[in-house]
Amino acid sequence: MLQSLYDFWIAAAGSTPLEWVAVLTGVACVWLAARESLWNFPVAIVSCGLYIIVYHGARLYSDRNLQVVFILMSLYGWYEWLYGGARNTELKVSRTRPVEWVLLLIGVVLFTLGFGYYLQHYTDDSLPHWDSLTTAISLAAQYLMMRKRLENWWLWILVDALYVPILWHKELYPTSGLYAVYLVLATYGYLAWRRAEAKAAYAANESLTTS
Repeated sequence: MLQSLYDFWIAAAGSTPLEWVAVLTGVACVWLAARESLWNFPVAIVSCGLYIIVYHGARLYSDRNLQVVFILMSLYGWYEWLYGGARNTELKVSRTRPVEWVLLLIGVVLFTLGFGYYLQHYTDDSLPHWDSLTTAISLAAQYLMMRKRLENWWLWILVDALYVPILWHKELYPTSGLYAVYLVLATYGYLAWRRAEAKAAYAANESLTTS
């Protein structure tokens, strides 16, 4: 056990400064999202830009490409949170509709099988299907976050639990630790958003009662 911890700290200390900056901005991004702060989007863009370089070096090409998509989705999500509500107002926390779950499930399965096949046969990706699965779930979670759906945190918890051992296996120890922190932050985010949703529902009921 002590030897494992020693090996971890030696490897972590040898990680590039770029990866450490990506880790710190990644933590800040998720914490800000959990607080429903719009600042999560510009911080996410910075973090994703850094991880394009980190994941390329680790030969995790699906996750590298995912960062580009995340940047585009963050720009769109930024707009949605500001103007995606009723009459172009601020978007409120809501629940995922059944049809969204069905479409997301189909999308995750098709993406995992299709892109996993491509990575396995046409690239030197070291974990093609796991890489594709985590990418697919992350895209689904990011979509739900853009729409401020409460259940986006369920998917982040799932994908974070998968990323921890995958990134450890790839010797990206600081980033593996980052996803362990993400697990805690995603749980906090879910609880915070659930309280926000309950508060909004109570305010809406009060408004109907008094009108």
